[in-house]
This record gives sequence, structure tokens and C-alpha cells, in this order.
Amino acid sequence: MKKTTLLAFWMLISGLLSAPSVQAGGGYNGSLYDSSRAFSVVGNPFVNFGPKSFKFRYDRRMIRAAEIAAERAHRHSRRECWRSVKTALVEAQVVASRPGTEYAREAGIELRARYGFKEISVQSPYDAPVGAVLVYGGRGAGHVEIRTERGFVSDFESPIPSARPLIGVYLKPS
Repeated sequence: MKKTTLLAFWMLISGLLSAPSVQAGGGYNGSLYDSSRAFSVVGNPFVNFGPKSFKFRYDRRMIRAAEIAAERAHRHSRRECWRSVKTALVEAQVVASRPGTEYAREAGIELRARYGFKEISVQSPYDAPVGAVLVYGGRGAGHVEIRTERGFVSDFESPIPSARPLIGVYLKPS
């Protein structure tokens, strides 16, 4: 998809999600969830997202790592982003051993040097494929998160990426 098409799609979805939900009685219930219209995703989740999306070929275990991180994510940051991403990568068997770097901003260097990840040319976190590891710099330890279908996840889940400067986006080739 072209960037303009993705941007238009994202703006449409954002507008729909920001619209208030109204209960049957006419009152606002604070939620967008409508159980009468909810359904489970069935079939192959790799059809629209995954190892062949966005022209990149990569290890499908990266998506499993994103799912693991999302399952364990908290509502708000606990300042354990790199720890959570490390755990997800190990449990999804994307990496053979736990990465040893202490700071999130160093994650990309270690993932490339020790685990065979490749840095991909992506300027915006929104353009990163599902399962990609995004590394950010800035003050302090930096930040690291994994791209998911719904947004971004580390020790917490968010529909928007970190506001820190993006250092790199990394995938493990298949």
C-alpha cells in the first residue's frame, strides 16, 4: 500500500475509534465495545500481516513474540520495556539466549551483532511490519517496543509509538 493510502486508512480508523459510544438508553458508557458486533478472528493471521507483508521476509516467530508481549502488557509503563521485549523474544524462540544489554537504546546493536537481526529502512514506526522490534534513543535508557496489529507493545501496549527519536527498526530474516 502507498503511504497516502495507509495514512487515509489510519485517519479513518482513528476517527471511528474516537467517536463516543452510546448505550441503548442514549447515555455514554465510556466504551467503544459493542458485544452484538464483536467477532473472533479466524483463519490465517499472516494473510494481511506477517512475514511477507510490507515487502520484507522475516521469521514468523517475530509475530509470536509480539503476541506474547501483548498478552503480558500492563495498562501503563513500568519502565521495563527492554526486559519485556527480551522475554517475549526468548519465549517465542526468536533468540536462543536472553540478550545481555542493559539499556533499551543498545538493543539494536546487540540484536544485529549477536542474533542475526537486520535493520530495515523504515522512517516511521507506523510503516514497520507486525513483529518488528523498534528501538528509540533520547534521554535515559531509551525505549524498545514491538509492532503489533493494534499498535506497539513492550511492558505496556499503546496504539501510538513512542515519542522518542527512532534509532532503528529490526527484523530477523527467515
